[in-house]
Amino acid sequence: MKPDRQKKILDLIKKFEIETQEELAQRLHEAGHGAAQSTISRDIRELNLRKAVGSQGKAVYVSPPENSQHIDNQYPGILRDAFVSADASGNLLVIRTASGMAMAVAAVLDGLKWKEILGCIAGDDTIFCVVKEEDSQIVMERLHAILESV
Repeated sequence: MKPDRQKKILDLIKKFEIETQEELAQRLHEAGHGAAQSTISRDIRELNLRKAVGSQGKAVYVSPPENSQHIDNQYPGILRDAFVSADASGNLLVIRTASGMAMAVAAVLDGLKWKEILGCIAGDDTIFCVVKEEDSQIVMERLHAILESV
């Protein structure tokens, strides 16, 4: 049951630009794979689904590319499309994004695997990024360098 449901999730996000878990649940139900929100949330985590900018400029679920180099090439584009601002306060960076894109940008920050970043928490348009105390400025400079390169 779970493998079939997860395969269907992957099929659905390839076929449709799905923005929310609720929309995914509805499409699953229509396809005969009813599941609770908590189950869908777990499936999203297990499938390593991410949000990316869809054709309409909104954040939609996508499966991770098989080639991790491809992900690296997407980082500047995701940051360029979603980044609004960043401010530092001690070892906390407050990063503002376009509405609905904070999770995608947080995934990019996690994917960069910078040793200075301890972790990120994302809401709808705001990320709290905890960095090592002495490295806040380094992370800010790196972010701006990426943004200037695109």
